Amino acid sequence: MESMAKKKPRPRRSFTPEFKAEMVELCRRGDRCVGQVAEDFDLTETAVRLWVGQAEVDAGERDGLTSGERQELAMLRREHRRLREDVEILKRATAFFAQETRCRCTRSSRRRSEAVTASNAPVNCLRSPEPPSTPAARAGPARGRSAMPS
Repeated sequence: MESMAKKKPRPRRSFTPEFKAEMVELCRRGDRCVGQVAEDFDLTETAVRLWVGQAEVDAGERDGLTSGERQELAMLRREHRRLREDVEILKRATAFFAQETRCRCTRSSRRRSEAVTASNAPVNCLRSPEPPSTPAARAGPARGRSAMPS
């Protein structure tokens, strides 16, 4: 059994629009076929065929998206993806804050309604307040100073 030698993949190359237009023109003249142009300039036949096809679309000779329309479509898809992410973030924030406001009990709401008891109070209303997390907050205001900054 012979092992097939694998070709190393070519490094990705980029070409100027002018170079692509020149290759397309060489193919359109008719004196060389796509395969011959690709071989002469060390290009892949697929790339040259794609350039020729895109040039035909841009010239209106073939159905498809023009280069400008392709750019616009790509930009609109990026914007759409970003907006969908924004909507998802806003949905999560709305749900978070809605849950937070449902669980809060304020003194004024207690006064307006019946007295809060263990049987009718939201769960968070019966919890003790969280202790302060910083040493300064635990110590409270210094003597001789007001609690509110001036």
